Amino acid sequence: MSSLSRELVFLILQFLEEEKFKESVHKLEKESGFYFNMKYFEEKVLAGEWDEVEKYLAGFTKVDDNRYSMKIFFEIRKQKYLEALDRQDKAKGVEILVSDLKVFSTFNEELYKEITQLLTLNNFRENEQLSKYGDTKTARSIMLVELKKLIEANPLFRDKLAFPTLKSSRLRTLINQSLNWQHQLCKNPRPNPDIKTLFTDHTCSPMNGPLAAAPVNLPVAAAAAKPAAYTPLGAHGPFPATGAAANTSALASWMANTSASSSVQAAVVTASSIPIPQNQVPVLKRPRTPPTALGIVDYQNPDHELIKRLRPSQSVEEVTYPASRQQASWSLEYLPRTVAFSLHPGSAVMSMDFHPSHHTLLLVGSVNGEITLWELISRERLFSKPFKIWDMSACSLQFQASGFKDASISVTRVAWSPDGNFVGAAFNKHLIHLYAYNGPNDLRQHLEIDAHVGGVNDLAFAHPNKQLCVVTCGDDKLIKVWDLTGRKLFNFEGHEAPVYNICPHHKENIQFIFSTAIDGKIKAWLYDNMGSRVDYDAPGRWCTTMLYSTDGSRLFSCGTSKDGKSYLVEWNESEGSIKRSFVGFREKSAGVVRFDTTQNHFLAAGDDGQIKFWDMENTNVLTSTDADGGLQTLPRLRFNKEGNLLAVSTADNGFKILANAAGLRSLRAVETQSFEALRSPMESAAIKVSGASSIANASPVNCKVERNSPVRPSPILNGVDPLNRSMEKPRTVDDVIDKTKPWQLAEIVDPSECRLVTLPESADTSSKVVRLLYTNSGVGMLALGANGIQKLWKWPRNEQNPSGKATASVVPQHWQPNSGLLMTNDVSGVNLEEAVPCIALSKNDSYVMSATGGKVSLFNMMTFKVMTTFMSPPPASTFLAFHPQDNNIIAIGMEDSTIHIYNVRVDEVKSKLKGHQKRVTGLAFSTNLNILVSSGADAQLCIWSIDTWEKRKSVAIQIPAGKSPTGDTRVQFHSDQTRLLVIHETQLAIYDASKMERMRQWVPQDAVSAPISYAAYSCNSQLIYATFCDGNIGVFDADSLRLRCRIAPSVYNGSQTVYPLVVATHPLDPNQLALGLTDGSVKVIEPAESEGKWGTSPPVDNGVLNGRTTSSSTTSNHTPDQLQR
Repeated sequence: MSSLSRELVFLILQFLEEEKFKESVHKLEKESGFYFNMKYFEEKVLAGEWDEVEKYLAGFTKVDDNRYSMKIFFEIRKQKYLEALDRQDKAKGVEILVSDLKVFSTFNEELYKEITQLLTLNNFRENEQLSKYGDTKTARSIMLVELKKLIEANPLFRDKLAFPTLKSSRLRTLINQSLNWQHQLCKNPRPNPDIKTLFTDHTCSPMNGPLAAAPVNLPVAAAAAKPAAYTPLGAHGPFPATGAAANTSALASWMANTSASSSVQAAVVTASSIPIPQNQVPVLKRPRTPPTALGIVDYQNPDHELIKRLRPSQSVEEVTYPASRQQASWSLEYLPRTVAFSLHPGSAVMSMDFHPSHHTLLLVGSVNGEITLWELISRERLFSKPFKIWDMSACSLQFQASGFKDASISVTRVAWSPDGNFVGAAFNKHLIHLYAYNGPNDLRQHLEIDAHVGGVNDLAFAHPNKQLCVVTCGDDKLIKVWDLTGRKLFNFEGHEAPVYNICPHHKENIQFIFSTAIDGKIKAWLYDNMGSRVDYDAPGRWCTTMLYSTDGSRLFSCGTSKDGKSYLVEWNESEGSIKRSFVGFREKSAGVVRFDTTQNHFLAAGDDGQIKFWDMENTNVLTSTDADGGLQTLPRLRFNKEGNLLAVSTADNGFKILANAAGLRSLRAVETQSFEALRSPMESAAIKVSGASSIANASPVNCKVERNSPVRPSPILNGVDPLNRSMEKPRTVDDVIDKTKPWQLAEIVDPSECRLVTLPESADTSSKVVRLLYTNSGVGMLALGANGIQKLWKWPRNEQNPSGKATASVVPQHWQPNSGLLMTNDVSGVNLEEAVPCIALSKNDSYVMSATGGKVSLFNMMTFKVMTTFMSPPPASTFLAFHPQDNNIIAIGMEDSTIHIYNVRVDEVKSKLKGHQKRVTGLAFSTNLNILVSSGADAQLCIWSIDTWEKRKSVAIQIPAGKSPTGDTRVQFHSDQTRLLVIHETQLAIYDASKMERMRQWVPQDAVSAPISYAAYSCNSQLIYATFCDGNIGVFDADSLRLRCRIAPSVYNGSQTVYPLVVATHPLDPNQLALGLTDGSVKVIEPAESEGKWGTSPPVDNGVLNGRTTSSSTTSNHTPDQLQR
């Protein structure tokens, strides 16, 4: 159904509501599935009309749709059951148990048994978990609170809980407007027409004399200007475009005043229920954390977020959903509170920002206008940029005058761009400076802008329309958006006081900016010059800063009133109000309190000469530190991205670095060496290292640090084009290993040299493992056999494995639902030897999609049921990939060389992409570059725009001399979403996908000379695991493509005929891999605990190590015609 037809349903719903057709209203709500009337639902629940409650729900969801839906139905039926027992109607209780609750036993048999045992009690309140159960009315109210939370979190109810804001009698108004048009079109219009029907178009009968047209005077009518063309209101013709056409979106919240379509990707309208109180619109929507298991509501606390279980047994569904936020085990040890050291720029610190990927690089702006960059490992100032005007002639006359009168220029804000390629600095007089950052010794002036009249109070980077821009605000009450050439793109006017803070953000495809002014007003802007969508008062009504949590899902603000009272609050993103206010500030502050967020769990603010920390879920201060004294009264502070370092300003014109245990390890990694890993290649080669390394026994870099660290590739050495110098390798412990110690290739040849587990019931010699996936939560493994059958394993959570994550130290369980169902693909009429299997897993582990030469099947991971099938051959599907931003959109590579962009929800192929000559064998999305890269058996790579699905470019991979360009080619993006790993049996190659230029290539050689069967990045993209047809496994340094470790086939298998067809890498542990073998077995391998990693990074010495050539990329050991040009 089109969006306009959907809007017509809302108009009809409003009409029926106004005409008091109550039953019809709710029947249409249910049958259309467009609007879930929470008020009606509440009435029926509180009245205990359970049949009507379930009938109404059935219009929107079914029991087995997803975990939220299952818990909704469970809670309703459980309450119905308890009420029957409370009435001592055990016969009814047995009926409910058998007919309504039995379905849940498949998912939690223990819970079902305990519910059944309630029948044996005279009063179910004898059960400890139900001892707080009061009367029926109270119990229903408590349950209703839980149901509302589940419904709001359920993705199936997204955009269905808010009724669009409509003027009263909107349908009547439109009809009257239409009649007015019809009357004005009459050839002989009468002054007072008598309109008796809507079934036919209105025309006036001819009269004896001409008369001027008069408007139709019906109730609620509104005359309108005559349009150039008229479009009929009907099912077969589109509605005329309106100024307020839009879809309810994630930004519907704060946009109470929106009235026109926007130039951004999606327009915005206000959404509310019927009726909507003024100013009670929802804030930006965010997905709630999924619930964890079926259970009993805690009747003691109606606001309790988690639903209690009858017993703490493990949920059988744990493999398919990540744990909720409340379940994470947080400790004060996560907070950086230990003082590591102090540094002194020489002038009071005004602003600080850590590099987005090099987590020990700190940018500092000072009150004297100076910008400095510090490498915290070496505690070295990498550069200093005192303030100076780059081009006075380009500045306004007003600034030229003020600049000469007052030379006291101070930094107000410094910031890194999200990719770390630019540095922005705002000053208290007119100007902003942009620098291009190409490495610690290369910071170049890029752009100077006379941005505002008066001070520039804040600066931030944003990506409107996928273009990196700078957003500024100032004393002139304006917000401005600039591209990187200095061209002003937008000028936002509307604040009545100087603008203090800006917070650019995005939700789904909506890009927007929050702003605050010193009069306490909060406004929100789309990039469309249509004015502010919000006019809201911040707590304290003075200087306020807004920030999102690290993952962008939770919105906080912190500010201080003129009388010195400070406020730190979280905004309720579903109701447009303050969700919680954090307490613990001193009564009166002589200035403005600053704050920051970290790890999606903690808040920190500088107050009363201390740093105070809060848990985001608790309003009271968690802990505080004075950092051994010497802080400013209201210290400025900044976390690094990992949250293991915290920079705070001091009263002696310096700053201190606070760290947790992981942060201290990273700072001590090269205590006696300089920052060699950050130097240019030539500088590193010129440095002579003496003495033993201080990190010989250091622990490996924290996995979390490694996972998020790479943003830009390293400079390419030994013959590869040096123009890639702007890409830089992130720092790891391996980078700083003592270069004087001879390097050796690590070779694992015996099972005792590593940890290994064989998954039970995996060996099936009749069906080799052809596809292998870890679940995204890291607790399970999914294998697809050549026979089209998928198997799932789960790791138990126990004393040996408290995290419940996949590990080679614990044998997992082969898991099936109680129904005994197998996830089996459609293979009717398929030649399995020729079929190309394919599989993809949704981001939340809810669904798996796969095919083995036949139709594509979509399975529910909890029940193994086939939800739907589609794409019947021919042609057969050969590769599957979920769209990264929409699980309903699937890219499907086909046997006939095409790619189908398929929408599951509407069962329709939206686009068909043609560019390959043979079957498609790989697909990879990059959200950063907004592209889809495809690879084929034709050794071609094609790049497609995600917006238009048009082909941007096509390149052939460079096959080594003497090799045939046949066989499958696969692709996978680095975590920076820019570098692309290309796998072919003849090579591994790294491409810069922004230009589609090859950066490095490695071909099989020496100890690993057999054809490559598969390869994949580790979760942090620091390693590449490659499997070979002779059974060897190679572990490569991802940036240099140098072999660092070889795992021999003797480690995991005694037969020379068995080898890995596929390798999978753990989503959280960069050193864990899984192999799918030709004998049908699955093995999980990890390094020995004493080692903790697979070898060490080989040094870069022109390819020569200890007198012999390394197994390296083409940059060192191949003929010139094979090298990157």
